[in-house]
Amino acid sequence: MDAEAEARHTLTELVRLVREEQWQQAQELLDLVRARGKNLAPLSPSANVVRRVLRLIRDEYASAYWGRQVEADRDSLQKLLSARDDSVSDYTRPLPGLREQLLDSLDELERELRHSAENVAAQGPEHIQSGDLLLTQGRSRTVEAFLKRAAQNQRTFQVLVAEGGPRCEGVQLAESLARVGIATTLVPDSAILALMPRVSKVILGTDCVLADGGLQAPCGSHALALAARHCAVPLLVCAPGATLSPQLPCSESAYQQLGSPEPLGPEPRSGALLLNPASDCVPPDLVPLLVTSAGGHAPSYVYRLLSEVYHPDDHVLTAS
Repeated sequence: MDAEAEARHTLTELVRLVREEQWQQAQELLDLVRARGKNLAPLSPSANVVRRVLRLIRDEYASAYWGRQVEADRDSLQKLLSARDDSVSDYTRPLPGLREQLLDSLDELERELRHSAENVAAQGPEHIQSGDLLLTQGRSRTVEAFLKRAAQNQRTFQVLVAEGGPRCEGVQLAESLARVGIATTLVPDSAILALMPRVSKVILGTDCVLADGGLQAPCGSHALALAARHCAVPLLVCAPGATLSPQLPCSESAYQQLGSPEPLGPEPRSGALLLNPASDCVPPDLVPLLVTSAGGHAPSYVYRLLSEVYHPDDHVLTAS
């Protein structure tokens, strides 16, 4: 399941919770939603959707709360507005109509998630020019849509696809691009550095964008980013909204995932340990440009994007 599908599946479950659970106060709902997120991997799209929903609950409660306050004291409206602080610390006050407002906002969020990858792909023609030789690795559906959208806009370019071993998902991407008429060459991962001086742009997908602008990306992304910087080749990362995470990398090992060692071959008789890293931690200094559904941004701008979609109290879902 890719990031977009995982995010939408989680949102569907949370919409059902908001609609069917017998909660009376916003605080009760916050606790219910937070409980769903406590056991999720902190960098997963599912956890990010839980954080988005928590932010929506807080925003809708504050909007309803202040709206009722204005109606109750119209004579001192100017005084109320001048002293108003949109933040609310007490979510225990029952507010009629809050459930319906939340369901409307969640419907808007579902549409946003559904079109997030499309909005990233729509920027392909802005970043890809005719004559470009592009390099990517493995298979990211967002990168795939990004390249295909550029080709649909009369851009003529070539793509080198590194196979992305040991799963070799680059084979699937190369086949998909070739079927729509994009000149595509599948290359071994070991040839990346040798080919890099000929490349005009590197385009990567990512599993997660960390709060400092770094990435948790498929294994091999770090080496590819290092090669791009060494050869002064521009690199951009396609990052749909569900990949934005407020987590900070306390250490590389904390965010490196291990996959099954089975694709590496049979278990050695000597008892040697086989490790199959499924992800890399790419530092922000190797990421010149993030292409999100809101446009292209430098990693240093991620803090602003996070402040727009997450509440500070929800960055750590296990916090009480």
